Amino acid sequence: MSDRPIKIPGPDHPIDITNNPQRVVVTLNGVVIADTRNAVTLVESKYPAVQYIPREDVKMELLERSDHTSYCGYKGDASYYSIPMGGERSINAIWSYETPYDAVAPIKERLAFYPDRVDSITIGD
Repeated sequence: MSDRPIKIPGPDHPIDITNNPQRVVVTLNGVVIADTRNAVTLVESKYPAVQYIPREDVKMELLERSDHTSYCGYKGDASYYSIPMGGERSINAIWSYETPYDAVAPIKERLAFYPDRVDSITIGD
């Protein structure tokens, strides 16, 4: 989107992305939605750390793509998924940057979950 400004992470708005070797498990209604040891952790400015999980470690058949989208000047356009089994609470529970800006390329096509729209996101064994 050429009409939108692309912002570059820097001292005023740092973004750090690291591989997370720990196990990350996302559950909803007693069902494991995601289970990985290949997440990347994104820490952006003063926001809480977010785990981005590879699609191959997510039960994609339990998700439904949403029409909702959003834009971040640092990351690009985000698409969303809902988890129908979670009802209203789990609408747009997951976001993904399918074509992120170069500065955040490691999150490409990975999924991130809103903690309040699932039952748990556990990190570590």
